[in-house]
Amino acid sequence: MVKRVRVVRMSVEQPLWRALTAYRLLTMLYAILLAVYGREKYDRPWVAVAFLAAMTVWTLATLPKVAGAAACTKRFLGADLTLALIGILVTPLADFQAQHVDGPTLPSIWTAGSVLAFAIKGGWRWAAFASTFVAVANLIERGEPSRDTLHNVLLVWVASIAIGYVVEVARASERTLARALEIEAATRERERLARDIHDSVLQVLAMVQRRGTALGGEAAELGRMAGEQEVALRTLVSSGLVPPTRVSEDAAEGAVVRTVEVDDDEPDAPGDTDLRALLASHAGSRVTFAEPGAPVLLPPAAAGELAAAVGAALDNVRVHAGESARAWILVEDWPDEVIVTVRDDGPGIPEGRLAQAEGEGRLGVALSIRGRLRDLGGTAELISVPGQGTEVELKVPKMARGKAGSVR
Repeated sequence: MVKRVRVVRMSVEQPLWRALTAYRLLTMLYAILLAVYGREKYDRPWVAVAFLAAMTVWTLATLPKVAGAAACTKRFLGADLTLALIGILVTPLADFQAQHVDGPTLPSIWTAGSVLAFAIKGGWRWAAFASTFVAVANLIERGEPSRDTLHNVLLVWVASIAIGYVVEVARASERTLARALEIEAATRERERLARDIHDSVLQVLAMVQRRGTALGGEAAELGRMAGEQEVALRTLVSSGLVPPTRVSEDAAEGAVVRTVEVDDDEPDAPGDTDLRALLASHAGSRVTFAEPGAPVLLPPAAAGELAAAVGAALDNVRVHAGESARAWILVEDWPDEVIVTVRDDGPGIPEGRLAQAEGEGRLGVALSIRGRLRDLGGTAELISVPGQGTEVELKVPKMARGKAGSVR
């Protein structure tokens, strides 16, 4: 069966780049409008026109550069900040009174876009670096800075550093979340593999041990070896040993990555499966199967996992209740959920036996039954009274999630 992994990348950083793109466009238009309405004050209007033309061309040409962290290089940031500083410093060349009257510079608040790019790209240290250059340029442009000038310079400096710090915190949170999601997916995959091992290899080894002991002779030695291997494998499964999870490059860059396992042998939009067809094979002389008259439809993955959980419950009946025990399977199809009940007339489960079994690495109920139902968003309830048999009630919502994702 071929497996592929579909990666879904999400990042809260991307909206910041989109906001920066919009900010640069809007502040470019704002600077142009300020120059148009105040054109009478310019002693050398051609200086203002030349700079604003260059700023407009640069802003429009570099829109792809502020589309994301990868495209926003250090070289671009340096050139962008240089253009903003030039605009501030040439303002007195266009308006001779600029150093004596508080008013906007040629780039006006467009300059803050350069500082914000530094903040989003590199965090608060980069923001402090860029805003310091802008502050010095403003103080030089004013000559004798007023209180309003100092106030504006300090405001830009503090705001840019604060935004840079928020970006760093967001990135750290995303890396933590990405790591948690990958660990969760790896844990689900480990549990799925443990269930498969329990339902196949461990069951076979247990059967070989029982039959070998019953036959005696060389078969008994074979049964003893199978029993030793069963104990060793159960210990390995219960210890949770899996290959270490590696955080992907996307996660390291601050992206939240969810990996979803997809079966290439299944169509992208499979039809529902009739659960009755999967459970009917369990019916026999000692297993009674009661089903509704209409199809019980579930997504294929959910139906398969529910059928496997029923099979695990019947395996427990055969192993612990004896070959002579009878079992009953009842399927109920409700509007919002499907309920499957497996009941037997065996001796029941002594109190505390399940906890002891889990401690010994016998995880049939914990993984093969409860683990499967948990992954489907359902529940598994076990009711057992010594001497009166055991009943396992499996509930699965109609919108079951199917198999959990896995990390590859």
